[in-house]
Amino acid sequence: MAELPAAERKKHFREVPLGYSPEEAGREAARCLQCPKAPCRQGCPVEIDIPGFIRRIREGDDAGGIALIRETNSLPAVCGRVCPQEEQCEKFCVLGKKGEPVAVGALERYLADREEAPRRTADGGSFSSSFRVAVVGSGPAGLTAAGDLARLGYGVTVFEALHAPGGVMGYGIPAFRLPREILDREIERLKNRGVRLELNTVIGAGSSLDDLFRAGFSAVFIGSGAGLPRFMNIPGENLNGVYSANEYLTRVNLMGAARFPETGTPVLRGHDVGVVGGGNVAMDSARTALRLGAERVSVIYRRSREELPARRDEIGHAEEEGVRFLFLTLPTRYLGDERGRVREVECLRMELGEPDSSGRRRPIPIPGSEFVLPCDLAVVAVGNDPNPLVPRLTPGLETGPRGTITIDPETGKTSLPGVFAGGDIASGAATVIEAMGAGKRAARAIDDFLRARR
Repeated sequence: MAELPAAERKKHFREVPLGYSPEEAGREAARCLQCPKAPCRQGCPVEIDIPGFIRRIREGDDAGGIALIRETNSLPAVCGRVCPQEEQCEKFCVLGKKGEPVAVGALERYLADREEAPRRTADGGSFSSSFRVAVVGSGPAGLTAAGDLARLGYGVTVFEALHAPGGVMGYGIPAFRLPREILDREIERLKNRGVRLELNTVIGAGSSLDDLFRAGFSAVFIGSGAGLPRFMNIPGENLNGVYSANEYLTRVNLMGAARFPETGTPVLRGHDVGVVGGGNVAMDSARTALRLGAERVSVIYRRSREELPARRDEIGHAEEEGVRFLFLTLPTRYLGDERGRVREVECLRMELGEPDSSGRRRPIPIPGSEFVLPCDLAVVAVGNDPNPLVPRLTPGLETGPRGTITIDPETGKTSLPGVFAGGDIASGAATVIEAMGAGKRAARAIDDFLRARR
């Protein structure tokens, strides 16, 4: 797939991959073997008929292809851009055993991008059921559950704490990977299906789950995500210029800090930026820092390149744009200037030992290997914990040791009757598509629960 040149794209936030032309999509679709057992489907958490939609591209039936995808996936334009297909559908493609697998994600994006833009409707969809369902959180799990329940005929209201819907897809993923207008189009389709959105509404603080039932909802799905940033608890993390990736990306992606003062939300900018971590969020933070004018951006990661958890494409994009990688390196403290602003980060070199519980080789400090890097802005991207608000303030809702809501993984059922949960709030931080799969399973279980009450 064609992409914007690295030297150009790091000057702005426009999307990097340009998408397939009809001719390119046709050629790629023609590579699909149309396997009878379709092993690619076993890797898709939202159960897309992958050979079916690819066959329709080959037949020139793009409208039929996207209609087939939408039977099971409410967010194909998002999935086509941010799903880790190399670990899911494409991982099981037969062609991948001896060469390149079919580019399933790129073909999904192609169809979603060619779909006619949604037209705003006045009253949304119609409901065949008298039951109403409340969804807490408008991230991938919540929107998927809402979309599937609306398709089944239930009235669904999604309660979102922020002023804009989308959850981590909106505040966490930069526009150069997922343009906001693409996300908004997908959400508009859900609204046309009848899904209502209540923004700026915090469930768990001003109102409780019991309040939702008293308001007439018959079931609740909690998809409030993993929005609590994690830090390393090392000296100097309280200095000005040390951000969590959550705050840094939210300021830029959701609050428009790149356009300050026009937007009213500022963000500190650095010349020497250190990003701590090795996942997609670290890559997003590093590439965002470049676009905000940083001269040098270093990703500081305690393991080696082989253990980097970020997607291969995102690592490649970061390197092409000039991001430097410091492997086997662990920050141990931040050093500040007389104004309380970070100016350096002290690091320790590491070596790899035996694999740990994650299966990756454990990093071990090398004594006496300390060194100091210039760093006038640091972004800590070492993960997030579940949003604690609803679990802490809901009596009887069982939680796990890391604050996740305890659920039946097949149904999303919690310890409270009529309350279901899924996505990062139940699994811990994971991928968009995994959260969507959890929302889909919970929607089925909520349907079963409400049918039993009729």
